[in-house]
Amino acid sequence: MGHSKETLRIMKRPRKNRGMPPPATFDIDSLPGSSNLTALETAAVIRRTPGALELWRRNPNHPLKWRYVDGRPLYRVDAVRDYLAGRDETTKSSQPHNAREDGQAIRP
Repeated sequence: MGHSKETLRIMKRPRKNRGMPPPATFDIDSLPGSSNLTALETAAVIRRTPGALELWRRNPNHPLKWRYVDGRPLYRVDAVRDYLAGRDETTKSSQPHNAREDGQAIRP
C-alpha cells in the first residue's frame, strides 16, 4: 500500500533554513563578554549565513573563534566583538574596488 503525495510531504524531515537569519533582536554590546552565542545568533549578529560559519569552523586559523560545548559550536560574545572590530579595520584600510595591486587606479 503506497502513501499519497501529501502524506510523503508531511513525513519528510523539515529542512534547515540555510539562508540569512533576520538581524539580531539583542544588542551584542550590552551582553557580558563571557556570554555564549549559538551559531544562529552569531550569524544574525555578523550578518552571515549559518552555513558560512560552518565552513569557517573547518579552518582552525579563522579569526572568528568558537568552541564546542556538548557537541554544539558556541561563540563567546567577546570573540564576536573582536571579529567585528578586526573586520571594520580591514574594511577601512582596504583598497577601493578600482585600484590595482600596485596602487595605481584602473582607467575606465
